[in-house]
Amino acid sequence: MPKFVPYANEADVLHIGQLCIENRLDRVTVSGEVDLTADQQGLRDARALLQVLGDVVARLEAQDLPATLPPPDVKTVANPFN
Repeated sequence: MPKFVPYANEADVLHIGQLCIENRLDRVTVSGEVDLTADQQGLRDARALLQVLGDVVARLEAQDLPATLPPPDVKTVANPFN
């Protein structure tokens, strides 16, 4: 599994099964699904997921966190192709 450092950049994406884990500076987004089957592949996927979530928890515990983050500042821009 490639090294995934939570909250380190805006570029890293990790896939476990059909689960997509996206890195951001202020959040880690987990989307999709993974079947943790009762076989060797399921065990590998479960261990990979456990490692990533353990790293996320460790990074969060090491910080002085606000109660909540403000909503993202979303801007709409004109479509340059129209």
